[in-house]
Amino acid sequence: MSIPTEHDDTINSRILAVSEDMVSGFQDEPFQAISAQAELPLDIVIERIQEMLKAGVIRRVRQTLLATKLAHGALCAWKIDNNKLDKAFDFMFKHDPFSGHVVIRSTDRVITGSDFKLWTTLKVPQGESLEVHAEKLRSIIGAEKFILMPAKGIFSLGVGHVRRKNLPPGSKADSPAKMLTTNVVELNQLEWRVLLSIKEELGIHEINEDPWLNRAQSIGLSKDEFSKTAHELNRKNVIGRFSTFLEHVKPSSTGKRVTRFNGLFHWRVKEGMQKEAGSEIGRHHILTHCYWREGGQNFGNVNIMGVVHGYDKDLVMQHKEAIDKHLDEIGIEVLYTNVFWGGRSEIKPSEISPVIYKEWHQKDHSYVL
Repeated sequence: MSIPTEHDDTINSRILAVSEDMVSGFQDEPFQAISAQAELPLDIVIERIQEMLKAGVIRRVRQTLLATKLAHGALCAWKIDNNKLDKAFDFMFKHDPFSGHVVIRSTDRVITGSDFKLWTTLKVPQGESLEVHAEKLRSIIGAEKFILMPAKGIFSLGVGHVRRKNLPPGSKADSPAKMLTTNVVELNQLEWRVLLSIKEELGIHEINEDPWLNRAQSIGLSKDEFSKTAHELNRKNVIGRFSTFLEHVKPSSTGKRVTRFNGLFHWRVKEGMQKEAGSEIGRHHILTHCYWREGGQNFGNVNIMGVVHGYDKDLVMQHKEAIDKHLDEIGIEVLYTNVFWGGRSEIKPSEISPVIYKEWHQKDHSYVL
């Protein structure tokens, strides 16, 4: 009898509701942590995650980092001719390791910034310039203009598509979200070695009771030294969550989708209210991401941005309406708001290695296009 691999299988849903974004920080035994929270035997958890990864339902399994603490980063919107759009998308996804999320976005009506159709996240190593890298990309893809929007604060950062699937509009935490800062943290040489090892996605053979043993050996460390260093990185708040990333944009081999729509919501609140407004927006459970970013004149001077995924477009908008209603009820005035809908989309981890960055800038990439 074949093992079910779809995300909506009862057992798989129990696993994914935990494994997408509920295992925080560095765990010596991450699959045991998933097993405990999902209340399922460890061997079942390991078997199902392996099979979902083989089937492509899970895209990757990896320890995430709080890259905003490790590298300079920004959301970047690109203004580019439509006839260059798809090639630019392909280049960002396939040939620039420092671009993470690559999304083509559209709006339901012509609004400020709607001519910026290509959106990416961009990170560069400590000491490097986001502007320099973005300008290099602009010259390669032939974009007319780019707008960098670094995060000034983070209010929500997770995925949890299965867990969020049936949330009612307005579902929120009992208290406002705390704002995480984006101050860069300095690491020593050993910490960088462990960090760069720990962030790589796990192969099928590493999805087992002790996934870090192989990683420790691969960089010449004992398991104890590797683990001790990883916990120190945890204390420095540079470790994110251990996560199984669902393929949430494309259909599975049987045609099932996890989500069909994602909305990038923009809000503009009065100057000085960004932290309070972001904390109130970020407390809503439906948001996978919520940041304080300054959009500037090209985007109506919006300053809070959040992302909501869903299977039904009307329901996604009901979630936004519930957030807007909450802001109104507590007296936070919204001066402007809009929605950018995601279309074609690819997601990959952003590279943060200074060595790879220097090597990339020494190459000629123009031949790709």
